[in-house]
Amino acid sequence: MRFYFMILMVLCVFFSCSDKKNTQIDVSTVNIDFTVKRYEVDFYNTTVNTLPDLKNKYPYLFPKSFSDSLAISKIANKDEQELFLETQKLYSDISPLESELTSLFKHVKYYNKNFKAPNLVTMISNIDYNSRVIYADSLLFVSLDVYLGKTHRFYADYPKYIKENNTKKSIIVDVANSMIEKQLVSLPNRSFLSKMIHEGKKLYLLDMYLPAVSDQLKIGYPKEKIDWAIENEENIWKYFIEKKLLFSTETPLNKRFLDNAPFSKFYLQNDNDSPGRIGVWLGWQIVKSFMQNNDVSLQELLMIDFEELFQKSNYKPKK
Repeated sequence: MRFYFMILMVLCVFFSCSDKKNTQIDVSTVNIDFTVKRYEVDFYNTTVNTLPDLKNKYPYLFPKSFSDSLAISKIANKDEQELFLETQKLYSDISPLESELTSLFKHVKYYNKNFKAPNLVTMISNIDYNSRVIYADSLLFVSLDVYLGKTHRFYADYPKYIKENNTKKSIIVDVANSMIEKQLVSLPNRSFLSKMIHEGKKLYLLDMYLPAVSDQLKIGYPKEKIDWAIENEENIWKYFIEKKLLFSTETPLNKRFLDNAPFSKFYLQNDNDSPGRIGVWLGWQIVKSFMQNNDVSLQELLMIDFEELFQKSNYKPKK
């Protein structure tokens, strides 16, 4: 009996691990190197006398249109100083972020040997949430003032679905997303299904690059919204089939089901219960199904045509 019990336990562990499709990998031997510069600290502590040194240190942040007088005026601005001080309360020490970036960069390099880690430059951007993270090959700019916590008073007038991801934990997800955007090839087909799968590939890459991060954080849903998506997966799929949306090229479908929004628009009474970007979430499930049912590399996944991926995914919504 003891022997059979051990066999059963081994089989359970095997199938549990195989279902994750090797999202947990050993990157301890992967070598990466990057520097960290705190532009916001240097900038808001600069004086007229030290400004030339600052400009030499960050030449890429001082275009000709950014005059010395404008820089000094900005440094002295009361509101900007308050924003800087609030940011420092949470980010005087960014060693936890450095550790997260190290893990992320190692995972990216594990799958792409030619990857070179970008150098980190932290800054504040007057809460420009559309430019939270900018990845420019050798440089990575992170606006820390966008990540002060979803209940911070600076975000009082922001929509709830935007504030949801204004947290410290969201930085690493936004960094990974900024890198993934540059990895995926352009989308030749404009059908709704192709867009869903394209977005699903991005989230699957997050699975590979950030294996320790929860699905909730990766897609940016509060718990009740991701619970809704899981519970209604079959109903969502039936709706898309019955309304013949999968191969539609109508652009309004983007706003209804793919773009960031407080909820998805089925035009039903309980729309408010749904999360935005539900088509993205469903595309993620299709890509997961494909990867579980096919032996392909991550690079092959990026290149495969959406129709072939869909056909070979054997996707069936969970009931």
